[in-house]
Amino acid sequence: MIGSLVSVGECMVELARGGDGRFGLAYGGDTFNTAVYAARMGVPTAYATALGDDAYSNGIAALGESEGVDMALAPRRAGRMPGLYLIETNEQGERSFFYWRDRAPARELFEDAGAAGVVTARMAQAALAYFSGITLSLYSPAGLDAFERALRAAKQAGARIAFDGNFRPRGWGGDKERARGVFQRFLALCDVALPTFDDEQALWGDSSPVDTIARLGALGVGEVAVKNGADGALVRAGGSEFVAPVPERIIAVDTTAAGDSFNAGYLAGRLRGAEPADSALLGHRLAGIVIGHRGAIVPKEATRALVETARATNI
Repeated sequence: MIGSLVSVGECMVELARGGDGRFGLAYGGDTFNTAVYAARMGVPTAYATALGDDAYSNGIAALGESEGVDMALAPRRAGRMPGLYLIETNEQGERSFFYWRDRAPARELFEDAGAAGVVTARMAQAALAYFSGITLSLYSPAGLDAFERALRAAKQAGARIAFDGNFRPRGWGGDKERARGVFQRFLALCDVALPTFDDEQALWGDSSPVDTIARLGALGVGEVAVKNGADGALVRAGGSEFVAPVPERIIAVDTTAAGDSFNAGYLAGRLRGAEPADSALLGHRLAGIVIGHRGAIVPKEATRALVETARATNI
């Protein structure tokens, strides 16, 4: 039986410019994207965040529910609205992000003792709790303390902890020293790390994915898959290290959620009991589909064949 996942973070209103120059409305956020794609892969998934009581918050909740994501861990805050981000994509499919999110209710999830208790209890029942560097950038010092307590309780109950560094300088006000300190604090709790090499290089100055794996291993993270674009992923798990190549080169239309979808495929594979190499291949295949479309959440039809194959082969 496949284990369950609780993903923690923020989902925002997404405005992405289309080929005609107009902006289209959607919803997305790194850990939300991973939750959606994990649910598509058959993983029982819940999303922990906080939302407002407006139409856009309703839209986020409805999208999660339509994708099979349990949104019961997303309490509503009266008079509040979710954050907003705008994407500009260049001719190579690379993105620039612009955010309006300072008062998003997701920032205060763990400052509400009641909501934090509900999330903590659910994570303790899960096989895996997942969060990112963006998740960590949301919370105040008190919120981080409460989140750490929740993760420790989940880990003590038997859940594994997975983390994607996903370093965004703007979320930390350009304070790399603070970001490093918070990352190290939470990496000490992690069983699995799924970083992107460009982010690790920007935050830590790593010269190669080998350096990233060595650094994370020294912090006690036993399983690491370093995503490195077209060069595949460098994976260390179970005492062995190998490169998981990209199965085919894809011309990117939009790289939004490339790493998020890889993480979903990888974690889905591992929760099904697949080996790390097969899980990484599943992650690559899912990410390859996602970058061939615009926006964070691609149509279900685009991923249907891969989902059916993965379920049929139990990976």
